[in-house]
Amino acid sequence: MMKKAKILVVEDQNIVALNIRNKLKNLGYTVPATAATGEEAIRKAELTDADLVLMDIMIKGDMDGISAAQEIKSLFGIPILYLTAYTDEETLGRAKMTEPAGYISKPFKEEDLHSNIEMALHKHRLEKEEKEAE
Repeated sequence: MMKKAKILVVEDQNIVALNIRNKLKNLGYTVPATAATGEEAIRKAELTDADLVLMDIMIKGDMDGISAAQEIKSLFGIPILYLTAYTDEETLGRAKMTEPAGYISKPFKEEDLHSNIEMALHKHRLEKEEKEAE
């Protein structure tokens, strides 16, 4: 039995965050926390020791989701899955630079969320094993 993956949800709209949290719980994941700003996301990524971060790009505060993702990745090596309504070229370009584990556009289907998360976690697990083997 695999341990439930811990997913940190970064979304500044409370109702949306709750909705995502419920979907994740239905899919069998744990959601140790949600965050509404980039700074809070970085803090909670460290505190919760999350396995994956679901990151909305447009969030409150001085730091957008892409900047927060960059920080989380470099500090803790946690894979990031973007969840966003913004799919313009510039945003996509900036998001790509952070080498995300995936990019899901809103509105999304539960199946898309599930398959993207599973792929991201699997890829991350393999990368970790490779590093440890070296």
